[in-house]
Amino acid sequence: MKNSFIEKNESEKKQTNSKPQTKTIFLCIIIGVLIGIMLKFFVIDILHVKGSSMEPTISNEKTIVVNKLAYGIVKPFGDTLLVQWSEPHVNDIVIFLYNNNLVVKRCVATSGTPLEYSSNSGYNLTVAGKNIPLTDIQYHRMKASNSIPKGMILAVGDNYKESIDSRNYGFIPTRNIIGKVICK
Repeated sequence: MKNSFIEKNESEKKQTNSKPQTKTIFLCIIIGVLIGIMLKFFVIDILHVKGSSMEPTISNEKTIVVNKLAYGIVKPFGDTLLVQWSEPHVNDIVIFLYNNNLVVKRCVATSGTPLEYSSNSGYNLTVAGKNIPLTDIQYHRMKASNSIPKGMILAVGDNYKESIDSRNYGFIPTRNIIGKVICK
């Protein structure tokens, strides 16, 4: 009789011990999911690139890693920074929202950088020693700007012929840049 009481008592302990373990595992899973969501929204994101505007640097269908804290804290579910502590530098590959799509482009010029235009043998924009071709429409849209306005950047795809970028839709406000590509 003594043995059966001991066995019964041990089986009751196992049942009561499994409930706190289940709760602990469930709590760990919930905390892990919440941390993952916070990291994705505010710290780091993994994105899949569609299009050839950044070739040869970033190919179509390539996966990239984006540092969302590079320039500030992104508004949740927004396209601007809640708090900004830095601005892009020339040659940074940046992410911003344009027409409700995430766009990947290279920052080729920052605030105050002078712009030089040429219409000899085709239209061109020279900025920071880099010669960027322009279409007739792009040239006439941009030629009124002699420098990059304060708080803006010129963002252009590496594949000039295929890229729709600042040459088409204008300068990008630095507060709208939600991340920097850190791994391509």
